[in-house]
Amino acid sequence: MIKSIYTKESNALRVWFIAKRKEKELSQRKLAELLNVHHSIIGKIETGERQVNVVELIKYCKVLGVNPSEIIDK
Repeated sequence: MIKSIYTKESNALRVWFIAKRKEKELSQRKLAELLNVHHSIIGKIETGERQVNVVELIKYCKVLGVNPSEIIDK
């Protein structure tokens, strides 16, 4: 059983999110605005303090213009 949210898979997702946001030249605040969430949520996702569920993953990907399967296939 996994005892921590800090797994190599969650870290890979976090790194992927950051890279995609930066590729689109979006600040955390702008991404939060596009997702209609508080900017602190993006910060917590990117630092690993918070994980995303599948619904959030899909919304995140839509805003970034990427297919969710891109990260799922990794």
